[in-house]
Amino acid sequence: MKHLILGNGPAGVVAAETLRKAAPGDDILMVGHEDAPPYSRMAIPYLLEGNIDESGTWLRKDAGHFERLRIGLRRGRAVALDTAKRTVLFDDGHFEGYDRLLIATGSHAVRPPIPGVDLPEVQTCWTLADARAIAALAQPGARVLQLGAGFIGCIIMEALAKRGVELTVVEMGDRMVPRMMTPTAGGMIKRWVEEKGVRVLTSAGVQRIDRGGDGDADGAPLTVTLSTGDRLHCDLVIVAAGVAPNVGFLDETPVHVAKGVLVDDRMQTSVPGIFAAGDVAEAPDLFTGAHLVAAIQPNAADQARIAAMNMARGAAARDTRLNGVLAINVLDTLGLISSSFGQWWGEKPEAGGSGVELVDDARYRYLSLQFKDDVLIGATSIGLTEHVGALRGLIHGRVRLGEWKERLLQAPLAFVDAYVARSQQPMALAREAVTLA
Repeated sequence: MKHLILGNGPAGVVAAETLRKAAPGDDILMVGHEDAPPYSRMAIPYLLEGNIDESGTWLRKDAGHFERLRIGLRRGRAVALDTAKRTVLFDDGHFEGYDRLLIATGSHAVRPPIPGVDLPEVQTCWTLADARAIAALAQPGARVLQLGAGFIGCIIMEALAKRGVELTVVEMGDRMVPRMMTPTAGGMIKRWVEEKGVRVLTSAGVQRIDRGGDGDADGAPLTVTLSTGDRLHCDLVIVAAGVAPNVGFLDETPVHVAKGVLVDDRMQTSVPGIFAAGDVAEAPDLFTGAHLVAAIQPNAADQARIAAMNMARGAAARDTRLNGVLAINVLDTLGLISSSFGQWWGEKPEAGGSGVELVDDARYRYLSLQFKDDVLIGATSIGLTEHVGALRGLIHGRVRLGEWKERLLQAPLAFVDAYVARSQQPMALAREAVTLA
């Protein structure tokens, strides 16, 4: 049995290692398109901060790790798939056959259609090559404009601030991190960032980026025109406008693609024998069953293990199923910790939904809980660093709260007590009250 894995990021690596354990005698080939060992994109900010070198981003640091596991490695980008012949065509012209195929091709940074976005001083921050280019331009005192204040943008912001640049962040949404934070929470993060010396412009976009500037440019290589009419002179523009799954090679194939590759709870696609995991996969949501892409590393690893077990030979392996995707985001924004779990935006009242919000602006503390009937389905927090795993446990376990729902509506900080009292598998947490102190 030959397993072909497209992609050597976290999903590809975990899948390959899981396959080797589950199918000791099978052939495994993992193909990545970058000129680098398998690495974690989430480590790039630490590289930009100077805390690690490039080897610190590698997923497996032991020399010969994959050779010892008899996992073949090859460089190439998939450009076409023939599901009838079970072959993949790569950009160098060679074909690779397979018995089982895992699509773990991840995603790529999006460049909006803005005039000037392809200038050399305009960079995305998604690959090691991007990080090298940014490090060369983001010297202390450099004027940097970052387009996007979403999850990825806030991670990049942390690294840029530590490099000592003069940073302006432009976000089209009405708040920071609009896809993981409520309006109140996103506004709180904006105030925090501005107090740290970062200029933040929300409800604004970039209209164009021009080479050179006017008489006030002070030698800046770029002039950026915003939708507000402002013109900013910059040494570097970083585009953090989101990512999109790498699915182009699946055009004209029977593999069903929406935003990402649609999979079932076994991580199998619409074509038997072809699986998908990680940022490229669109899997069923834990609560609604609707498909969504949850592009975070823990989800990628979980999906990869399930996909690999179902790719392996043996009836028992084929029974491994995904419980459902749970949206999880944990973010450190210049020292302010925030998190969101599940359907943090809540349910409509007519659908059995209700919620509670606790705000302490002065101390940058925030908690929002969202319920459907007596089940916690979503939570958002800022400044709460202890025991937030209990929120995830309640949501992921779909724990029936019973009378505890009303207690939490009155005292939302009692979520740890609710978890210990109602969860069937409580964490080893002290039964202590969470405070805003």
